[in-house]
Amino acid sequence: MDFLTEEKLVIVGAAGMIGSNMAQTAMMMRLTPNICLYDPYLPALTGVAEELYHCAFEGMNLTYTSEISEALAGAKYIVSSGGAARKAGMTREDLLKGNAQIAEQFGKDVRRFCPDVKHIVVIFNPADITGLITLLYSGLKPSQVTTLAALDSTRLQNELVKYLKVPASEIVNCRTYGGHGEQMAVFASTTTVGGTPLTDIIGTERLPEKDWEDLKVRVIQGGKNIIDLRGRSSFQSPAYLSIEMIAAAMGGKPFRWPAGCYVDNGKFNHIMMAMETTINRDGVKYHDIQGNPTEQRELEESYKHLCTLRDEVIDMGVLPPISEWHALNPNID
Repeated sequence: MDFLTEEKLVIVGAAGMIGSNMAQTAMMMRLTPNICLYDPYLPALTGVAEELYHCAFEGMNLTYTSEISEALAGAKYIVSSGGAARKAGMTREDLLKGNAQIAEQFGKDVRRFCPDVKHIVVIFNPADITGLITLLYSGLKPSQVTTLAALDSTRLQNELVKYLKVPASEIVNCRTYGGHGEQMAVFASTTTVGGTPLTDIIGTERLPEKDWEDLKVRVIQGGKNIIDLRGRSSFQSPAYLSIEMIAAAMGGKPFRWPAGCYVDNGKFNHIMMAMETTINRDGVKYHDIQGNPTEQRELEESYKHLCTLRDEVIDMGVLPPISEWHALNPNID
């Protein structure tokens, strides 16, 4: 019945707002009839499943379980929002220790229960670090694990739409790279507005330099703004974008935004970070990023910040020293 694949998709953290929205989005997009919902909290998980049954989607084989072994058995695709949510006053980095430990166990569970999985999308914060931990403990190839980074780029597009008062369709190739956090690198040189380079607009009456700098701050604090407005962290946008990512990995239409992936290219090493990527049935492949000197400097600073977080996780004992990563996961050089 016009599904993208028949293979099993698992939504981890399905009792939460992100997870339940991911499940509904995957069903609406008809990615696969075989979707399994997992969450350790069975009452709320049951409620999510019941609501989805009430939607009466045609041809669906929707299952749910609070047993991770049952959920992951035979899984070919996984999207995980299975960490603690960000609350008011918290940064993504505040979630580091607890979610790092959750990511470690998740990676070990993948290795044990579904070593033949094809692709995983990790979206719980700080996603750059939890994705890296998942990759290392799962034993998967770097091409098989991505993290959600697109939200920052979509927020940049939205801020430009509001400021310039033009349709989103006229703002093309908005990009942020590096970390999904307060140290992200916001690029202007990639973007065009109605065919005009954004860099030609910044510093004019249409977008004065100070307003551009203020706009960048709003992009960086986009998640905080949602918390301030709604009293809880984002769930609709990360749910939709993460399902677009897994759809691309299933062989669906190309993913339109940057994605977080494992990078080790001599300049940025042993890190998960947002890059320009291609996601398809072969997994994720990143491409070199070219920006102006200011953008390149911001990207390097973002990378250094991610390295600091990575090294904190190593100091915690959640990850071994980099020199031992190959022994933990032979797919990591």
